Amino acid sequence: MSEQTRAADAVISPRRRQLVLGAVAGIGLVGCQRDAPGVVGVARISGATMGGAYTVKLVAPDRDLVAVRSAVQGALDAVDWRMSLFRADSELVAFNRAHPGQPFALSDEMYRVFAAALAVSRQTDGAFDMTVAPLVERWGFGTAPTRRVPAPAALVEARARLGWRSLQLDDATRTVTKTRADVHADLGGIAKGHAVDRVAATLDALNVGHYMVEVGGEVRTRGANGAGAPWQIGIEEPDAMPQRARLVVPLSGRAMATSGDYRNYFEQDGRRFSHEIDPATGAPIAHALCSVTVVADDCMRADALATALIVMGPQRGLALAEAEGIAALFIERTAPGQYRDRATAAFAALGARAVA
Repeated sequence: MSEQTRAADAVISPRRRQLVLGAVAGIGLVGCQRDAPGVVGVARISGATMGGAYTVKLVAPDRDLVAVRSAVQGALDAVDWRMSLFRADSELVAFNRAHPGQPFALSDEMYRVFAAALAVSRQTDGAFDMTVAPLVERWGFGTAPTRRVPAPAALVEARARLGWRSLQLDDATRTVTKTRADVHADLGGIAKGHAVDRVAATLDALNVGHYMVEVGGEVRTRGANGAGAPWQIGIEEPDAMPQRARLVVPLSGRAMATSGDYRNYFEQDGRRFSHEIDPATGAPIAHALCSVTVVADDCMRADALATALIVMGPQRGLALAEAEGIAALFIERTAPGQYRDRATAAFAALGARAVA
């Protein structure tokens, strides 16, 4: 582990989003340790969830870590059961099979996620669209990952099935109704953020006052780290191998999510095609913007906004974020291995520091 990485409590990487921490594979418990004078021991719980990994760090030396892990895993399993496209018995798969014109009853948890997703769709004029599932599948980033450029006719067919406006929510009955049978939802741009929030709520209920939660690269914090300072969350340097931090953000009581084009992609005919798909074009993004990080009060919103802003691109995305007061950092490629950072005023106020 580099000294740059040691300077941060976590360095997040966009979707495939793996934490640059050397986390233990599988489910494990790491006991409290005193690393340096004046530093309180920090317990770490890590494991597998939602096709990836999670890590929880907590400053709670007298905690029953087995009980905490059980509660955390239970919260994550509940999200996975509701929102996975890889489980035939999930609530999301059941919704995708539902008939048009018939109200489909959602659990309270799923209803909140649908409502949040549609709110971000409205805010970004559809740059975030949870009905993007047909395109995700066609490009090979879904349940059947055969990654290749689709035939033009297949893209036309997939794009015709999109439309977040085809979903109608009813607050009174907690139902959603499709206006078309071929509309399918994919919560990949918001579910992990929601999972982070559910784990945070679980820790709050256990009266854990100081923690950092990371699920697949999405982060939420409360209180202070082992040194008594805000948690130090690193934003990854795009394309870097080995992975390393570019900036470190002090974060306490807030959430952070990053979307990027450089960890989950394929190459064909000399071009890179990332998993960040623009619903308006039906294709992966093709502009210079390679990473967007959003800080918000909850991780679900940060997750969805990071996805929307990278889809919108460096001009439209930055303009919207600035106008809406969103704390966001935009990283653009200017040449191979060279980047330019542009931050909104709200992000600049967070006091992020560059990693030398």
